Amino acid sequence: AVAEGPEIEYDYYNFTALNHPPGHPARMLQDTFYLRSHPDVLLRTHTSPMQVRAMETQQPPIFVIVPGKVYRRDSDATHSPMFHQMEGLAIAEGITLADLKGTLLAMVRAIFGPEREVRLRPHFFPFTEPSVEVDVSCFQCGGSGRLPDGSRDPLCKGTGWIEILGSGMVDPNVYGFVSDMGYDPNRIQGFAFGMGIDRIALLKHGVKGKSVIYSTT
Repeated sequence: AVAEGPEIEYDYYNFTALNHPPGHPARMLQDTFYLRSHPDVLLRTHTSPMQVRAMETQQPPIFVIVPGKVYRRDSDATHSPMFHQMEGLAIAEGITLADLKGTLLAMVRAIFGPEREVRLRPHFFPFTEPSVEVDVSCFQCGGSGRLPDGSRDPLCKGTGWIEILGSGMVDPNVYGFVSDMGYDPNRIQGFAFGMGIDRIALLKHGVKGKSVIYSTT
């Protein structure tokens, strides 16, 4: 299912219910647009609040995609204060990290070509555990890190991989905010991922120059 949520969001959905503690850096004024008249209201910083909102309205299993605009207090050559993300959430009995990897592999092959591979790297996000950054094998150099003339590929910086999104298994603490809807971490588990739509489009179509580079949740 495709779900869309409010761009003007409550702190509860944007941070608290996503396992962000009170002193988390993402809550700071230099990162987030808050409403002066309502300090518990802000412009959402990611599409992840819809994870909890969706679970509040539906018992498991649940499979949703959430596209939408998000806002952060960044404005420089490679960042924009408004950009687009797409969130994915899948929760049911028996879902594992292997299901996440398989889903993302199918997605990147549909976008960037059937020969692409994905690589998962350990990371940290408050609302997933374990958390992983996801790289796709470079479609410009074929994953070698080198161009046909032998020079270093500037797109992947010679590594053969390009970071595209952040993801992981939904943290059991998040289920605690929707336990009355049947989200029992002893019975179900699932994965979530978030990607910057702008960045994926720029990569796919080879747009160069001063461009938005947000890629993760």
